[in-house]
Amino acid sequence: MKVRLGTIANTRSGDKGANSNVGIIFKNKTIYDWAEKNLTADIIKEHFGSVVQGRVERYELKNLFALNFILYDSLGGGGSESLLNDAQGKTHGQALAMLEIEIPDNLLEENNG
Repeated sequence: MKVRLGTIANTRSGDKGANSNVGIIFKNKTIYDWAEKNLTADIIKEHFGSVVQGRVERYELKNLFALNFILYDSLGGGGSESLLNDAQGKTHGQALAMLEIEIPDNLLEENNG
Protein backbone atom coordinates (compact mmCIF):
# COMPACT_ATOMS: atom_id res chain seq x y z
CA MET A 1 0.00 0.00 0.00
CA LYS A 2 1.30 3.49 -0.84
CA VAL A 3 1.13 6.05 1.99
CA ARG A 4 2.76 9.31 2.91
CA LEU A 5 5.53 8.95 5.47
CA GLY A 6 3.59 11.25 7.80
CA THR A 7 0.95 8.52 8.12
CA ILE A 8 3.34 6.20 9.95
CA ALA A 9 5.78 8.63 11.56
CA ASN A 10 6.35 12.12 12.92
CA THR A 11 9.21 14.32 11.76
CA ARG A 12 11.37 16.99 13.35
CA SER A 13 14.03 18.99 11.57
CA GLY A 14 16.48 21.81 11.97
CA ASP A 15 19.53 23.41 10.43
CA LYS A 16 23.17 24.09 11.19
CA GLY A 17 25.12 26.15 8.71
CA ALA A 18 24.66 24.80 5.20
CA ASN A 19 23.23 21.46 6.40
CA SER A 20 19.92 20.31 7.79
CA ASN A 21 18.84 17.25 9.69
CA VAL A 22 15.53 15.43 9.69
CA GLY A 23 14.51 13.04 12.44
CA ILE A 24 11.75 10.53 11.71
CA ILE A 25 10.07 8.96 14.74
CA PHE A 26 8.03 5.89 13.85
CA LYS A 27 4.79 5.05 15.63
CA ASN A 28 5.86 1.58 16.77
CA LYS A 29 8.71 -0.94 16.68
CA THR A 30 7.28 -2.98 13.81
CA ILE A 31 7.14 0.06 11.53
CA TYR A 32 10.60 1.15 12.69
CA ASP A 33 12.04 -2.29 11.90
CA TRP A 34 10.57 -2.08 8.40
CA ALA A 35 11.88 1.47 7.89
CA GLU A 36 15.35 0.56 9.13
CA LYS A 37 15.59 -1.97 6.30
CA ASN A 38 13.84 0.05 3.61
CA LEU A 39 14.17 3.81 4.14
CA THR A 40 17.66 4.52 2.83
CA ALA A 41 19.72 7.66 2.50
CA ASP A 42 19.41 7.30 -1.29
CA ILE A 43 15.60 7.41 -1.09
CA ILE A 44 15.74 10.57 1.04
CA LYS A 45 18.24 12.22 -1.32
CA GLU A 46 16.06 11.38 -4.32
CA HIS A 47 12.96 12.82 -2.57
CA PHE A 48 14.67 16.16 -1.96
CA GLY A 49 16.11 16.30 -5.48
CA SER A 50 18.22 19.36 -6.19
CA VAL A 51 17.63 20.77 -2.70
CA VAL A 52 20.36 18.46 -1.36
CA GLN A 53 23.61 19.27 -3.16
CA GLY A 54 25.76 17.02 -0.94
CA ARG A 55 25.38 13.55 0.49
CA VAL A 56 22.71 12.25 2.85
CA GLU A 57 23.87 10.36 5.93
CA ARG A 58 21.59 8.13 8.04
CA TYR A 59 21.76 7.33 11.75
CA GLU A 60 19.63 4.77 13.59
CA LEU A 61 18.18 5.51 17.03
CA LYS A 62 16.68 2.11 17.80
CA ASN A 63 15.67 2.93 21.37
CA LEU A 64 13.49 5.80 20.06
CA PHE A 65 12.20 3.95 16.95
CA ALA A 66 13.75 6.78 14.97
CA LEU A 67 16.04 7.50 12.04
CA ASN A 68 17.97 10.74 11.66
CA PHE A 69 19.16 11.98 8.27
CA ILE A 70 21.79 14.68 7.77
CA LEU A 71 21.23 16.53 4.49
CA TYR A 72 24.59 18.02 3.57
CA ASP A 73 24.65 21.25 1.59
CA SER A 74 20.86 21.56 1.59
CA LEU A 75 20.44 25.21 2.57
CA GLY A 76 22.25 27.12 -0.14
CA GLY A 77 25.05 28.25 2.17
CA GLY A 78 23.06 28.33 5.39
CA GLY A 79 19.68 29.28 6.73
CA SER A 80 20.84 32.77 7.69
CA GLU A 81 23.74 33.25 5.26
CA SER A 82 22.27 32.79 1.81
CA LEU A 83 21.16 35.80 -0.19
CA LEU A 84 19.74 33.69 -3.02
CA ASN A 85 18.01 31.01 -1.00
CA ASP A 86 16.01 31.76 2.11
CA ALA A 87 15.97 28.07 3.06
CA GLN A 88 15.28 26.90 6.58
CA GLY A 89 15.94 23.36 7.74
CA LYS A 90 12.80 23.38 9.87
CA THR A 91 10.72 22.95 6.70
CA HIS A 92 12.53 19.77 5.65
CA GLY A 93 10.65 17.62 8.17
CA GLN A 94 7.34 18.72 6.71
CA ALA A 95 8.63 18.05 3.19
CA LEU A 96 9.77 14.56 4.17
CA ALA A 97 6.40 13.74 5.75
CA MET A 98 4.96 14.12 2.23
CA LEU A 99 7.20 11.35 0.82
CA GLU A 100 5.04 8.59 -0.65
CA ILE A 101 6.33 5.13 0.20
CA GLU A 102 5.15 1.61 -0.48
CA ILE A 103 4.64 -0.36 2.74
CA PRO A 104 3.16 -3.78 3.47
CA ASP A 105 -0.59 -3.59 4.22
CA ASN A 106 -0.18 -5.26 7.61
CA LEU A 107 2.03 -2.40 8.87
CA LEU A 108 -0.70 0.13 8.24
CA GLU A 109 -3.31 -2.14 9.83
CA GLU A 110 -1.13 -2.52 12.95
CA ASN A 111 -0.58 1.26 13.05
CA ASN A 112 -4.35 1.86 12.99
CA GLY A 113 -5.19 -0.95 15.39
